[in-house]
Amino acid sequence: MKEDKTDTSALNTATVTEHLQTVISVKNLVKKFGHFVANDHLTFEVYKGEIFGFLGANGAGKTTAMRILCGLSSPTSGELTVGGYDVYKQAELIKRNIGYMSQKFSLYEDLTIAENIRFYAGIYGLSRQQRKEKEDRMLKKLGLEPERDKLIASLPLGWRQKLSFLIALLHDPQIVFLDEPTGGVDPITRRQFWDFIYEAAAEGKTIFVTTHYMDEAEYCDRVSIMVDGRIAALDTPDVLKKQFNSEDMNGVFLQLARGATRTD
Repeated sequence: MKEDKTDTSALNTATVTEHLQTVISVKNLVKKFGHFVANDHLTFEVYKGEIFGFLGANGAGKTTAMRILCGLSSPTSGELTVGGYDVYKQAELIKRNIGYMSQKFSLYEDLTIAENIRFYAGIYGLSRQQRKEKEDRMLKKLGLEPERDKLIASLPLGWRQKLSFLIALLHDPQIVFLDEPTGGVDPITRRQFWDFIYEAAAEGKTIFVTTHYMDEAEYCDRVSIMVDGRIAALDTPDVLKKQFNSEDMNGVFLQLARGATRTD
């Protein structure tokens, strides 16, 4: 899977980054809830067409930062743009132009598979013809054509995840946010889900994914690891493993998280 993607091992070097298109820019993001600092001066960029992993343990501040980038919450301070839109002034435009898959998927269990697709296609403003074409294409891709009239509640969790991801792509967004998309399923199903992510990235879409599964860091072009609301490390998986003298990303994370004080 990953072998088919362009080598991005040098993404951190100036000679490469100056030629990349920045689609997400975060400078000194701070988010406070009272005296609690959920995000503590985060600074990073995400480039067009890359899979950017936003990793960390539960409670590290990943979801809080993602909600801000998706226009669902306001930062306390900082400079942030997503797809060229300012998070303070253009949150509605951000929401209209991104794809977003939450941890709870947002599928309606009392609707059928086809009805869920049509519902979201309508929300995204697709024409009747576009809705029909997208519905047929999506069901064929998932192999769910015979099941189109079954209730979502009857679908196994892994299939709901795949359907939710494709629904997030219905309006052809160029930036897609995935919040813990593979939680609760077995490793094989998680790997299958990542095939869908690779396909989207191969089409030029930027994928911003949060996860606490450190093995999934290996599937990303670059990863940011958060500890206690701060970015403790950011680079390609290969560079981070060399830097921390670790055979895998789990070892990198364990070294970084030793002094963590937050628990979920």
